[in-house]
Amino acid sequence: MRIVKANQQHITGVSRLFNLYRQFYQCESDLPLATRFISDRLANQESDIFIAHDNEVMVGFVQLYPSFCSLEAHRIYILYDLYVDEKHRKAGTGTRLMEAAHKWAAENEAVRVDLLTAHSNHAAQHLYEKLGYRKVLGDFYAYSLTL
Repeated sequence: MRIVKANQQHITGVSRLFNLYRQFYQCESDLPLATRFISDRLANQESDIFIAHDNEVMVGFVQLYPSFCSLEAHRIYILYDLYVDEKHRKAGTGTRLMEAAHKWAAENEAVRVDLLTAHSNHAAQHLYEKLGYRKVLGDFYAYSLTL
């Protein structure tokens, strides 16, 4: 298993996994949309994506968005997407991707990595807690406005 930072050469493989990730969260399959989204993020350097290869097959990815915390006055990263192809789960791929994300964030002087996950995604919650993440939204409400 090897983990590498994605670039324009990886768009097709990452897009396939991103489309599967969206389906996992009940979105309809739309490979052209997934491809356009991933291509734009990489072309505009708006996210950092790491991919896991098993032999020559791309089996998972993690996507981070750089941001800032005003209160701490430091860079942070938002870990928005983590996905491992179903056939390759429970082999440590998710852990390796998360470790690559943590290393990248630290190398880029971030003070933390934040993420959200669905209440029903117990496997991801287990992974995050195993890696040292703590639930922190007890003091805040999460809001969203669709435009």
